[in-house]
Amino acid sequence: MTPVTTFAGRAVAVLGLGLSGLASCRALTAGGAAVVAADDTPAGRQVAAAAGIQVEDLAAADWSRFAALVLAPGVPLTHPEPHWAVQKARAAGVEIIGDIELFMRERARRVPDAPVVAITGTNGKSTTTALVAHILREAGRDVEMGGNIGTAILALQPPAQHRTHVVEVSSYQIELTPTLAPTVGILLNVSPDHLDRHGTMEHYADLKARLVQEAKHPIVGDDDDWCRDISERLRLANRTWVDIVSARTLVSYGWYANGSGLIARAPWTGPLGHFADLAGIAALRGQHNIQNALAASAAAMHLSVTPQQVAAALATFPGLPHRLEELGRMGATLFINDSKATNADSAATALAAFNHDIFWILGGKPKQGGITALAPFFPRIARAYLIGEATEEFAATLTGKVAFERCGTLDLAVAAAARDASASAATQPVVLLSPACASFDQYRNFEVRGEAFRALVEKLPDIELRQQGRT
Repeated sequence: MTPVTTFAGRAVAVLGLGLSGLASCRALTAGGAAVVAADDTPAGRQVAAAAGIQVEDLAAADWSRFAALVLAPGVPLTHPEPHWAVQKARAAGVEIIGDIELFMRERARRVPDAPVVAITGTNGKSTTTALVAHILREAGRDVEMGGNIGTAILALQPPAQHRTHVVEVSSYQIELTPTLAPTVGILLNVSPDHLDRHGTMEHYADLKARLVQEAKHPIVGDDDDWCRDISERLRLANRTWVDIVSARTLVSYGWYANGSGLIARAPWTGPLGHFADLAGIAALRGQHNIQNALAASAAAMHLSVTPQQVAAALATFPGLPHRLEELGRMGATLFINDSKATNADSAATALAAFNHDIFWILGGKPKQGGITALAPFFPRIARAYLIGEATEEFAATLTGKVAFERCGTLDLAVAAAARDASASAATQPVVLLSPACASFDQYRNFEVRGEAFRALVEKLPDIELRQQGRT
């Protein structure tokens, strides 16, 4: 835990008692603050009370006693309208912050130079976060990883000069972190997402930009217009160096790829230097992972990891569960768990990773726009298997373009896809779960959906489970 001492002796309200909210309560209490906790659900309040945390009704509270309102990322700050507690805090002149802000203030107070790598982006941030942490650990560093991935940031060990925090930060969390100033800041990409919470693309992109604006070493993707505009604004603001990473084009300076080869410019490998190759690394297949690997490599080298150490660590990266995760093979058929693909953009990266013979399992609770944007990938699909609420909407999109089967549930889809892939004459057919949908119609979250897929695949006859590392 990181005790938060910056509010010692003062009262702080905490709204939203999920993992990050509970961690904030414990960290503030450990640092000497008087915590008043609240949640909109009885279950959240019960969990906090059972943990010995004081729970009150903030609707009846005297807001003049609070030094701050610590808001969980899932609680609306602006759109579609501010939560009523946000309105009360603003009326009382109480600052509204999040758990990442509490950590950044504690770092500034304790060890201002403690290394922090912060990663954001519409897609790829979890993989890149895990990859940065993996590279640093393989180089012998003391690493704490968390934030929007895995462990809440305040449940991690405190900042220290010898310890590097690698933190995934969502747009919701950036909005609640006014003093965000990491050692290395990575912005991978920006595409439409969470507009119900941020209102416009301009506001969403501006939030993402904040992560790199105050970073000592900003790293920005070059593969979309929003990020190109952000990197240009950083240069115009006289930033001495902005690392540009591109999976698609040769950039005038920065980091890019030549096929599967990764190339870094000065000062690490000379004027132009190949430092690693992703060919055969199962956990880093696909064009999108080139960008992730370039950004993670740049971050590690800024923290004095050598190019040789980076290359060795890339080769042993195990990948993330549920994100283009290779589960195993049944004969020639490859089974890929991409349950984390909860929107069309994310599913596009999975479809782009395989050129043909894809037996695609998709569906769930659909997002706005459905899968119409995935039409360029339809020729790669041998057959689709539809599940969940999206079945009829997706069937209408696929009719006349892709052969499909209405399966309804994941167990029927896995059985049908495995049957058809095994009967295929393809050299390497791929059974791909990449739903392009939220999971909430049938599963609590994408992790539960992915684990259900894993369990079904493991029960298939003659399945050979994947060994980590290179294929």
